[in-house]
Amino acid sequence: MDFTNRNTLRDCWIVNDNVMGGLSQSSLREDPQGMFFEGQISRENNGGFASMRSAIRFPQGTQHIELLAKGDGKRYKLILRTELAPRVTYAADFVALPSWQTVQFNLGQFKSTFRGRAIDAPTLSFSDVIEIGILISDGQTGSFAIQLQTLQSK
Repeated sequence: MDFTNRNTLRDCWIVNDNVMGGLSQSSLREDPQGMFFEGQISRENNGGFASMRSAIRFPQGTQHIELLAKGDGKRYKLILRTELAPRVTYAADFVALPSWQTVQFNLGQFKSTFRGRAIDAPTLSFSDVIEIGILISDGQTGSFAIQLQTLQSK
């Protein structure tokens, strides 16, 4: 996935805590060096999260995925959803450092959750993934910004 391509932005969407009454806000912004996901996290009205999502497919045999990104030093989650368990979120934490970094994710880093709570779920396989996302939550209030350049399967 190439986040420097303007068509990628068109295929992404936002899911914030307003789906349950929260007041957090976020947006996606095009940039030649990579798409920005940015906004404000508020805990008011039981809120506290923002996310961006996109449909994706990884080839059979994918062993790990790599995200090239830079950000604000805050903790984010790379989230995955699969065909086998579409309501389950598989999440892996990372910190978005202020300089460009390649973050490598393997299957063992992803924890299965439902609405933020750990659950038992089918074993994750990258070839079953149908949706990816970037999530910020865990009580991190205030402004945030992360710039995404590429997401690759290896």
